[in-house]
Amino acid sequence: MSQDRIEHDALGEVRVPATAYWGPETQRAVQNFPVSGQRMPRRFLQALALIKGAAAETNMELGLLERERGAALVRAAAEMADGRLDAQFPVDVFQTGSGTSTNMNANEVLANRASELLDHAIGSGFVDAHDHANFGQSSNDTIPSALHVAAACSVHEDLLPAMRALHAALADKAQAFDAIVKSGRTHLQDAAPIRLGQEFSGYARQVELCIVRLEAARDDLLELALGGTAVGTGLNAHPEFPRRVIARLARTTGLAFREAANHFEAQGTVDKAVAASGAVKTAAVALFKIANDVRWLGSGPRNGLGELRLPSLQPGSSIMPGKVNPVMSESLMMVACQVVGNDTAIALGGMSGNFELNTFLPLVARNLLEAVAMLAHAASNFESRCIRGLEADEARCRETIERNTMLVTALAPRIGHEKAAQVALEAVRSNRTVREVAREWKVLPEDELQTALDARRMTEPGLR
Repeated sequence: MSQDRIEHDALGEVRVPATAYWGPETQRAVQNFPVSGQRMPRRFLQALALIKGAAAETNMELGLLERERGAALVRAAAEMADGRLDAQFPVDVFQTGSGTSTNMNANEVLANRASELLDHAIGSGFVDAHDHANFGQSSNDTIPSALHVAAACSVHEDLLPAMRALHAALADKAQAFDAIVKSGRTHLQDAAPIRLGQEFSGYARQVELCIVRLEAARDDLLELALGGTAVGTGLNAHPEFPRRVIARLARTTGLAFREAANHFEAQGTVDKAVAASGAVKTAAVALFKIANDVRWLGSGPRNGLGELRLPSLQPGSSIMPGKVNPVMSESLMMVACQVVGNDTAIALGGMSGNFELNTFLPLVARNLLEAVAMLAHAASNFESRCIRGLEADEARCRETIERNTMLVTALAPRIGHEKAAQVALEAVRSNRTVREVAREWKVLPEDELQTALDARRMTEPGLR
């Protein structure tokens, strides 16, 4: 028995694996694009399946699709959305820039699975990939819509919850560490005193603002290109088709998807995906900064800053016994670098569209969905395995604050900037504290000196 079946498309006959649900157009794509071995992301396939199922239901409702075939397509689309048909999607990410190969992959798989559900053979064409599964649609409006659905759902369900949990953990630490005074640092040099809680409040606010940006980006993605078909005019689509399909998607996902205000913009650009990637990149940049600060503040344990004690998660060296490294910070920072790289690819894809269609859609989808997923996982890991278990070394903070020459800043309004600078420089030269030098030089009466050099008071606004 042959291991293949013979099918045909507009270009002629194609040999397709006998048991595959995909058909000739998918097979040609598999042969044409043996590039990376990367397939379209699971989130994307899920979104595409939701669109196909909603389209079949709408076409039945409009009397444009016979109910037996339509109901079977809806069942097949549900299986695809659940991931049960993932093995039937072999097309490489780096394919035709419209994503037509993946759209037809879905149409062929759903048509053959629906035919099978109706007791017809795979490849029989009883349910047709073009005439039934793709009715009222084009790759040119379906693929950008699937990109938006997938990205909006991933930001909403994965990244935003991770960021909110991280924000809460950082805010908790800001409160817990509020009484601990330590050295501030600017230019990697000692600076005026700050409370550890204030430092963490800055991190919490960074994440809070990232959440606001991500929510706005998610909401921007809720506009869908569906209904524009080939070039945005809506040719061959029922006037009610996009509104009804999109309403079904909104009910299924719980997100307020809406039809694009202008279909020519929606299909000619990926600007909303570029903007979403920018929000994700900004979050990655913020998290890099936080993770890097945390690993520096926890450096040591004897010869670093040592103001934080990080959770010990795993041995840090194959040769140095007892070494423990800031692995969660390092992991998050590497992810942040990759997200920035993904954003660059997305930006290049976004600027490369021509006329009525952007033809870098699979690239944009792959990089945006990967960035969102990676950052969500890394942020969640960082929150649960690092921030939540952070402890402050209060003794170390006290030690560093007393030896901080920038305590002299509080003396400047009383003794003048130049005299204060001389005190600081002498403290450094003689390896003494500012308090010791100021006392020796009698720059102020003792009671005024003690008041002025109260580090806790320096962490509040006002003259000292």
